[in-house]
Amino acid sequence: MLYADGEYQQLLSCYRDGLLQDVLPFWIRHAIDRECGGFLHCLDRDGAVLDTDKSIWIQGRFTWLLATLYNTVEKNPQWLELAEHGIRFLEKHGFDSDGRMFFTVTREGKPLRKRRYVFSEAFASMAFAAYAKATGDAKAADRARQLHRLFVKCMTEPGHLEPKIIPSTRSMQSIGASMMGIAVAQCLRENFGDTDVNADIDRWLDRLERYFVKHDLKVVMENVGPEGEILDHFDGRILNPGHAIETGWFVLHEARNRGGDPKLIELGTAMIDYMWRRGWDGEHGGILYFRDVYEKPVQEYWQDMKFWWPHTDTTAALLTAYVVTGDAKFKQWHRMVHDWAHQHFPDPEHGEWFGYLHRDGRLSVPLKGNMWKGPFHLPRMQLYCWQLLEKCRNQKAPKLA
Repeated sequence: MLYADGEYQQLLSCYRDGLLQDVLPFWIRHAIDRECGGFLHCLDRDGAVLDTDKSIWIQGRFTWLLATLYNTVEKNPQWLELAEHGIRFLEKHGFDSDGRMFFTVTREGKPLRKRRYVFSEAFASMAFAAYAKATGDAKAADRARQLHRLFVKCMTEPGHLEPKIIPSTRSMQSIGASMMGIAVAQCLRENFGDTDVNADIDRWLDRLERYFVKHDLKVVMENVGPEGEILDHFDGRILNPGHAIETGWFVLHEARNRGGDPKLIELGTAMIDYMWRRGWDGEHGGILYFRDVYEKPVQEYWQDMKFWWPHTDTTAALLTAYVVTGDAKFKQWHRMVHDWAHQHFPDPEHGEWFGYLHRDGRLSVPLKGNMWKGPFHLPRMQLYCWQLLEKCRNQKAPKLA
């Protein structure tokens, strides 16, 4: 077996019980806005509201989580009711007149900010897809597919997004489009059985391997030039280990969905391997936020902090890599990041996880939610790891070539 019974049960209980008895109850207790709709997510350590403004992508993320729990864990009417609560807010307040979505709105839903990115649309697509599967709502299904098409259009056809930098001076592409493109397409396929999204996934996978994965340097770039060239500037040299490992996780998830595709396993495990070695802090433990491809200084001042989400996503990625390959190094690395994260991020008094630590693991800020941190990365990891372990209960480690 992949794990001895004791270790298997300890990990399974940690993920399952952490989700169902700690993290999800925290957010249901504190985040539901019965007065204005949607979810309040800027929360202090004890769940007290710090700010009533609402992030649209967090509305989508929590709605996706609730509907996915209903679809895959238990037909709990509370989860479905809360997913509908999120969908109503998204429909009423999330969209601008041009069909694009806002990034932040007031508590009442008045628009505050609209970003050039289409990540609000991506997470809303996932939310509508999971909700449509839970309810059979054809309009929600249409909305999910429409938002997916909008995401692909904006990310692949020039002229639909305002460029971040002036392209006639310097052109740059980022890994985030491929990462989210794979995730949204996988979500639509899992909820609807849409196999036509496989072509989109193949496009994103090709883009990843063609431009961002540098096997000669053993690295996955965050930003590159139009032909995948490394741009010798701060933004061009920057590495985000957590982001790259998360993307490698999605590649391995795709490999498992394709019956253990060896080329995708090779690609996904290489990405995770390269960026674990770049990102793991050998002095203090944990995943460093930013690195430089040439080991030069990084300009971002939070470059050596420990954020919650690289640790949750690295945990899921390494568990997946071990299940797929049986390679003992992935088991060892999984335990290293699992143990470090569970020693430093959880709040034993009020529940959930802190989001931001100093390099040595000391608490930086005690809040549980803001415009970026909400009920997504941590519960997604817990749900994925729990379900993966359940599926692999009696799996023997594969023989490595």
